[in-house]
Amino acid sequence: MSTATGSVRRTAGGPATAAVNTTGLAVTDDSVTIGILHSATGTMALSEGGSIQAEMLAIQQINEAGGVLGREIRIAQEDGASDWPTFAEKTRKLLAEDKVAAIFGCWTSASRKAVLPMLERHNGLLYYPTFYEGLEQSKHVIYTGQEATQQILAGLDWVRREKGAKSFFLIGSDYIWPRASNAIARRHIERNGCRVVGEEYVELGHTRFEAIVAKIKATKPDVIYPIVVGGSNVAFYKQLKAAGIDLGTQTLLTNSVTEDEMLGIGGDNIAGAYTCAKYFQGLDLPANRAFVANFKKMWGADSVIGDVTANAYIGPWLWKLAVEKAGSFDVARVTAASPGIEFKDAPAGHTRIHENHHLWTRTRVGRARRDGQFDVVHETRDLIEPNPFPEGFREIAA
Repeated sequence: MSTATGSVRRTAGGPATAAVNTTGLAVTDDSVTIGILHSATGTMALSEGGSIQAEMLAIQQINEAGGVLGREIRIAQEDGASDWPTFAEKTRKLLAEDKVAAIFGCWTSASRKAVLPMLERHNGLLYYPTFYEGLEQSKHVIYTGQEATQQILAGLDWVRREKGAKSFFLIGSDYIWPRASNAIARRHIERNGCRVVGEEYVELGHTRFEAIVAKIKATKPDVIYPIVVGGSNVAFYKQLKAAGIDLGTQTLLTNSVTEDEMLGIGGDNIAGAYTCAKYFQGLDLPANRAFVANFKKMWGADSVIGDVTANAYIGPWLWKLAVEKAGSFDVARVTAASPGIEFKDAPAGHTRIHENHHLWTRTRVGRARRDGQFDVVHETRDLIEPNPFPEGFREIAA
């Protein structure tokens, strides 16, 4: 189903459609259609709902400012339903039937991997908002989240340095991102003379963590390193607390809990834990204050904004900048125009697209508070150059 968001102040004398659409995309004299593809249902809806909201906000703002090349953005929205084959089929529909000019979507690496063949077959372009394991580069994807060097390795280095951590217990949901991320984490931990004292995986949607919590208590790691996703987070943190593990004294570092997940977990159950990310809702930056105010105005005063939500928000803006630089909606031209694109008003601060289609970004560490927000306790001074294939980790992708 296609919908329009906002209203465009039509730019008189804009480029002719024949000049900006030579590949049969859904572009008319007045509109351009894009796709939004996230899990609105299933276990991943807890995490992906914010991405949908952020993308819709960005599109509304772009439309209110005149659209893209003078054209109103229309939305064809589909539900991946927390199911990877469904993501692939919905991508095929958006590209082959709806002829969308770009897709903003996915969350898990499993969903991204599932849609890649469809993007290649139908020459599509995906803006992917989630921090991930890296070890991938595609001309069909702009990765607006962090890869391993900007999050996994940076976070582990921080916790070793600041907490003197020597032993780690790894936990993950059982799919591509947690397994690849933990393979990277284990190698980095052991290379630095530290130990992994436990490593466990659970199915998506898993809610019984008592056995794993018992192993954590028995092994007494310096750091609990959980990267479970979706609704499983709620059960895991509640059961940690119920078992008497105090995150005020037991160091826990995660990459998978943002303000979005904390809304479901409850601040009392996770206060004291650390998250490594590039964005936190409380960042005191002018662009972020405006973004948070606009997000809450659109989605309610009680809504919260996490790292992936902020990454999703910048996707439509980066696409708009690339389209206008290219002077065309054609995917090949937009892709060619993307490296070097800068977005100075991103909520997390100034960013730009690298030639490898990832973003230069700062890394931050936040400590969870009982009110569902984070105190930022660490921030890199400079933007970190993205390196999706760091030396010594490339074979993990095989």
